[in-house]
Amino acid sequence: MNAITEKHIKESTVVITPPRFATVELILSGTAPLVIERFSKKTEFMAKMQEGKSSGSKKVRTARDYDTETESARYRSEEGWEGMNAAAFRAGMISACRLVGFKMTLAKLSCFIEADGWDVIDSLPLIHIFGASHQYSAHTRNATGVIDVRVRPMYKKWAAKLRVKYDQDQFSTQDIFNLISRVGAQVGIGAGRPDSKSSAGMGFGTFEIVDDARRDAIKQQFSIE
Repeated sequence: MNAITEKHIKESTVVITPPRFATVELILSGTAPLVIERFSKKTEFMAKMQEGKSSGSKKVRTARDYDTETESARYRSEEGWEGMNAAAFRAGMISACRLVGFKMTLAKLSCFIEADGWDVIDSLPLIHIFGASHQYSAHTRNATGVIDVRVRPMYKKWAAKLRVKYDQDQFSTQDIFNLISRVGAQVGIGAGRPDSKSSAGMGFGTFEIVDDARRDAIKQQFSIE
C-alpha cells in the first residue's frame, strides 16, 4: 500500500472535523435531601461465599451494625471527603434528553463529567458533596420480597461544584445549563430520586443551578473553593 503523501492530504475532502470540547462549571444547591446508596454486587457475592452453605432455620443471625452499614453506603475519596458517583450526573443528562427529543445515543458521546476525585475502594470518579450527613433509615422490599430496614447517609442541606465537558458541535453552553436544570428538577440524583428505576421515587436528590446573584453566598456557606 502506498504511503499517504502531503499532496494526497491536500487534495482530499475533509468530512470529519476534530472534536471541539468546552467545559462549563456550575454550582448546584440541593432542593431536597440527598440520599446516597453505594452498592457492590462483588461485595455481596464475596460475603455469600465466605458465609458458606446456609443451614436454613438453624442459621445464626448476628446483630446488625447500622453505623457500619451507613458508612458502607457512602462514597469516600482518597482524600477522605464524602462524595457521589460522578456517572450519576451523566446518566441523568442522558435520561433527561428523552424530555426534549434529543437522541440519547448522541448524548452519550457528547457530554462528560469531570471528577473531583476518586473513590478510595474501587476508584470510581466522584463529585464532592458539600454538607453534613446523618444516618437515614427506611423500610424497603428486597429482591426476594422480604421487608427490610435499610440505612444510608442523608444530606439534608447540600451543594456541589459540577464541571461538565461537552461537544460544542452537539450542545451549546445554554443547552448544558438547561439539561442540567432538567436533571435537577425532573430526574434527580441518588436513592429515592424522581427518575428511580425501581419506583416513582420519594422526591429526594433534586437540585437547582445557583445563579450569579447567589453563587458567592452558597460557596461561602458550604466552603466551596
